[in-house]
Amino acid sequence: MSLFAIGDTHLSLGCDKPMDIFPGWDDYVKRLSYNWRALVKETDTVVIPGDISWAMQLENAAADFAFLHELPGEKIIMKGNHDYWWNTKTKMDAFLQAHGFTSIRVLHNNAYRIGDYTVCGSRGWFYDAEEDADKKVLLREAGRLKMSIEAGKSLGGELLVFLHYPPVSTLQTCPEIMDVLHAEHIQRCYYGHLHGPSRFNAVTGFYDGIEFSLVSADHLGFCPKLLEKI
Repeated sequence: MSLFAIGDTHLSLGCDKPMDIFPGWDDYVKRLSYNWRALVKETDTVVIPGDISWAMQLENAAADFAFLHELPGEKIIMKGNHDYWWNTKTKMDAFLQAHGFTSIRVLHNNAYRIGDYTVCGSRGWFYDAEEDADKKVLLREAGRLKMSIEAGKSLGGELLVFLHYPPVSTLQTCPEIMDVLHAEHIQRCYYGHLHGPSRFNAVTGFYDGIEFSLVSADHLGFCPKLLEKI
């Protein structure tokens, strides 16, 4: 049993939003499927920290979820900034169950124990939130992260935090999220969101006592990253 992560799959099997027009994204669905099947076994778990599907409504994401469900392993999904289909956890759980997508679980104000590790996290938000509306969202996301971590503590195991937005880059940091990570003594944090040239601003490795890793799909060459063998 192993734990993997890969974010920003940006699937559009049920809508017309091709990613192949961007450099490095040619045949990305085939590449993702091939690499995933070569690495991930049915007993493994893969965390997908946001930007999963380009669908605008939950019902329109069915083809993308079918694609993920057919891939080996359990999948834990989180919200990204482009997941407009995202809904309440109750509605998403009901949708997944109704369509038989039993290998997909939603991470939203909760946590999951995987062997000796516990997966928790939230979407996060921009580092430079200055408008009142953005500040409100950022504080809400920091609260959701705390809630998820508290749920994780009750499960035991080493807490691994997953975010969609990076809490730090080579240019700036997000104090509200970083404060939560430090207060909760988080040692490892995985994030996505950064693509193309912005990936060169990613913090990978240790920063301020925490190990950070960028796991956006194109950064990983559409190959799930092994985090732990359990």
